[in-house]
Amino acid sequence: MEVVLSLAIGVLTASGIWLVLRPRTFQLVLGLSLLSYAVNLFIYAMGRIRVDAPPIVDGSVPADPAQYTDPLPQALVLTAIVISFAMTALLLVVLLASRGLTGTDHVDGKEPD
Repeated sequence: MEVVLSLAIGVLTASGIWLVLRPRTFQLVLGLSLLSYAVNLFIYAMGRIRVDAPPIVDGSVPADPAQYTDPLPQALVLTAIVISFAMTALLLVVLLASRGLTGTDHVDGKEPD
């Protein structure tokens, strides 16, 4: 499972960086989204993946930290998802305004050859 997750994070990161370096706005937005997915998976993986473990301590039994999952990475990923959605929306608004001013969606304002 760890190998598959590591490969997924690596592929998402490499694809995101490649798309960010492309000169078109849609590819830039897609690349930033892939990078944010890779970072979210990385944060989630650092929290030690546990299957079928509750994140909240039950008060009726003695608290054994080994029986529960860490809720902090889940909260960080949820916060990162909201922030990346807001940043993507802001980036799209700025890029649409830039396209309205320059008349092209190319990053440097010139059409490719």
